[in-house]
Amino acid sequence: MISRPPFLARLERFAVVDSTQRVVRDWLGAGVPEVAVAVAGEQTAGRGRLGRSWQAPAGRALLLSVGFRPVGLAAGHAWRLGAIVAQAMLDAAEEVAGLRERSLWLKWPNDLVAVDPEGQLRKVAGVLGETALDDDGRVATAAVGIGVDGDWAAADFPAELAPTMTSLRELAGGRPIDHEALLDAFLDRLEPRYEGLLTGRFDVGGWSVRQICTGREVEVAVGGEVLEGRAVGMAPESGSLRLETADGIGREVDAGEVIRCRVV
Repeated sequence: MISRPPFLARLERFAVVDSTQRVVRDWLGAGVPEVAVAVAGEQTAGRGRLGRSWQAPAGRALLLSVGFRPVGLAAGHAWRLGAIVAQAMLDAAEEVAGLRERSLWLKWPNDLVAVDPEGQLRKVAGVLGETALDDDGRVATAAVGIGVDGDWAAADFPAELAPTMTSLRELAGGRPIDHEALLDAFLDRLEPRYEGLLTGRFDVGGWSVRQICTGREVEVAVGGEVLEGRAVGMAPESGSLRLETADGIGREVDAGEVIRCRVV
């Protein structure tokens, strides 16, 4: 039998760090091989998508970044790294929190959300991906960060975010969430997805079917513009959101954020 190298080249835990994304970017810049994972109990300068800050009380969220060197991955498929991270965490979170399948969903592009009893989406996790290209226009390195509201009680949610967020602890009926178990479950699910990606395989069907906005009326912020219409699916090659506007015109949105999607 031919042995294969371990999935992780480096895994380091920090009690407090400015940003796991910064740590992993520095590792990649210094030549650390893939797959490299930095995990923090607290971040002092964490970032989310679109330049937002990402803050959570110490020990209440699972905060990590994953460093990749995906040889041969086309720049146009770089989004799939964020997608497999989100898929792996979605499955891991449902298992560790003891939730029923499809308790969690993806909100394009890669937020993890739950649906509350009023049909409103509550954010559980967010993903941030950053890539560097080589001279041939392929992905040389990538850092994908994810922050999961894990063992965080609703009574401690920030007032300004409480109406739009939730945590695995709350979804589990107040049961404590073991972040180490969540990390292990995530890595177990990430490994086969990443190995598949390196050989040209991506479960676009599995990714698409967990998109909560498909078939629903949405508002999408694109730059300084807000588009309204019906989300009709995802483009499998580009990862774009396919939107049908009120006048029947189809449009593919490759960068932006769904800011409204009411489920019921």
